[in-house]
Amino acid sequence: MTLVDKIQQDIVTAMKAKDEPRLSALRMVKSALQNRKVEKMAPLDDKEAQAVLATLIKQRKEAVEQFTKGGRQEMADKEAAEIGLIESYLPKAATEAEVVAGVRAVIAEMNAPTMKDVGSVMKNAMARFQGADMRVDGKMVSEIVKRELAEK
Repeated sequence: MTLVDKIQQDIVTAMKAKDEPRLSALRMVKSALQNRKVEKMAPLDDKEAQAVLATLIKQRKEAVEQFTKGGRQEMADKEAAEIGLIESYLPKAATEAEVVAGVRAVIAEMNAPTMKDVGSVMKNAMARFQGADMRVDGKMVSEIVKRELAEK
């Protein structure tokens, strides 16, 4: 079953259960996936659907930050709940320790890169995480790459 089909099935389940917050979030996710499908003019595969969901999570995290700064905690909590729901459809996120280990392995494979090579180290590290089917935050990977290369 594809990711899009699973989300559609969960929408039906949420409708039957009259779970309005979950239904609303799932409809938003389905809408984003449908918009991407229309842009692409072809059905989405699971990798593309996961990329759309990752974008939605990033948007929700930014919204939580803004709502918290603005003193709108109830809205921040709603967005945080949506993040949890969306994340349930994605592969598990890599921990910081896993990211550090992956970055160190890439640096070791590249034979002592310098700070000038941040871009190529980032590219190789992100490819490594995608190949291992792990979800990582590019910002965190960037910070760790810079920190590891600075130590050399």
